[in-house]
Amino acid sequence: MKIAFITLSKEGVALMRMLKQAFPEADAYAHKIAGAGIECERFESVVELTKRIFTQYDGLVYIAPCGAVVRALAGNLVSKKTDPAVALMDVGGRHAISLLSGHEGGANDLAVMIANAVGAEPVITTTTEAVKSLIVGVGCKKDKSKEDIEKAINAALDKAGADSCDIRFFASADIKSNERGLIEAAKSFGAPIRFISSEEIRNCVREFEESEFVKSKVNLPAVAEPSALLAGRRTSLILRRIKLNGVTVAIAKENCPSLG
Repeated sequence: MKIAFITLSKEGVALMRMLKQAFPEADAYAHKIAGAGIECERFESVVELTKRIFTQYDGLVYIAPCGAVVRALAGNLVSKKTDPAVALMDVGGRHAISLLSGHEGGANDLAVMIANAVGAEPVITTTTEAVKSLIVGVGCKKDKSKEDIEKAINAALDKAGADSCDIRFFASADIKSNERGLIEAAKSFGAPIRFISSEEIRNCVREFEESEFVKSKVNLPAVAEPSALLAGRRTSLILRRIKLNGVTVAIAKENCPSLG
């Protein structure tokens, strides 16, 4: 995916540096008054820049106010089937919003990826995704296979009486962000995976079962249960952790008042 980062401010440049660590091949564009600190192309008008580069990338990530981005995009939109994925992040790195071409163009996945990179909360409003309410937390031993992780997930879903079609996110600790088997297993279920920071897990005040084994190995109180609880809003566990062949799975549900 060919990605461009675009920002208008010095705060955005600081955030862009963090994003570039996760996406080193991405191009960077910063307003001429945005300050130094990153190798990038400078621009004077975000409207003119957007017009020029709109069709050159698969994904555009703006670190800027939503209103400014909407005005920049106006006049360039053609179809959700052909427009690039557009995601938006506030300069504080709090939220990563899927703004345009969420499902067809991949902005939903892009929002989750940039959120993982800086510890932001992904905001996805596509109805087919937003109505899903299950978050599957997964912990695993190093280098577990995709097949082993899938088996454990399916066992947990069966035990909870839950359907894989209702999975909104998978979730794990950031120390597992390079576990190929975990990433591939999440892809096989068609749901994005959120990686929760170790610090956030250590500071979690929600009730969950701690693991002495996990503490001894990775200095975390647990992985599956706190990750599932922290990866969504208004969450509660519907399945406490189960363990199968080196994989631990827990399932949380988001209690959204409009979804019943």
